[in-house]
Order: sequence, then C-alpha cells, then structure tokens
Amino acid sequence: MRLVTAISLMLAVPDAPAASAWYQRALGATELWNLGSVIGLEVGGAPFFLAQPENNRWESPAELGTTTVRVEVFVDDPDSFAAGAAAAGADYHDPVRDHEAPWGTHRQGGFFDPYGHLWLVGDESPLRRR
Repeated sequence: MRLVTAISLMLAVPDAPAASAWYQRALGATELWNLGSVIGLEVGGAPFFLAQPENNRWESPAELGTTTVRVEVFVDDPDSFAAGAAAAGADYHDPVRDHEAPWGTHRQGGFFDPYGHLWLVGDESPLRRR
C-alpha cells in the first residue's frame, strides 16, 4: 500500500463551533468531525481544520492584527464561491477577475473571512504538473 502525503491547514478561530457554522454557510463546507474546540471540515473534498488557540504559541489573525498564510482554493466556479463568502459577510476586497499566467488566462480573486484569514479563490491551480 502506498502512503500519500497530504498537507492541510488548521485555521485559528476564537469560537470553533461558530466558525464551523460560518464556513458551512459561506463556503458549503461539510463538518467531518467535531471535538468542540477542534473541528475537521472539508470543502469539495479538500479537508481543513478549525481550532481555538489555548495559550499554545499560536493565535488567530484577528487577535494578532495580521495573517501570515493565504488559503488558496481552486474550484470550477470561483465567482460563485467568492460571492457566497461575500454574502455571508466576508470582506470581498479583491473581486474575481481574469489574470494572465504562464499556463494561460485564469480567474482569481480574494476575500478575508470574519476571522481574519485571507482566502484566494481561483479556477486553476498552478501546482498541477504540466
């Protein structure tokens, strides 16, 4: 059996259950499991975690006043994905639009979720092997 390497992210949020409800409503996320302060979610089969920092040397962007990671998600319809987040209260500061890239024209835009995390939404990942 071949083991597959997976990289996922855990987003620091002040209230994991409330954040889970927002991600479900805004992004169509599905809750995989819920331990209260740590919750596993997925969006279109891509898993991620939410957790409440508890004096364990990490903190939410809202608490720090900045973010250090961009969450990049690639979907068939980035316009609808970002619009759903905006309708649920995200700061849709960078509307989805066409961008020229070495692999051709692609659509991408971005928003900050209510917890201070920066999301970039595009239609084609530059990480695919070409």
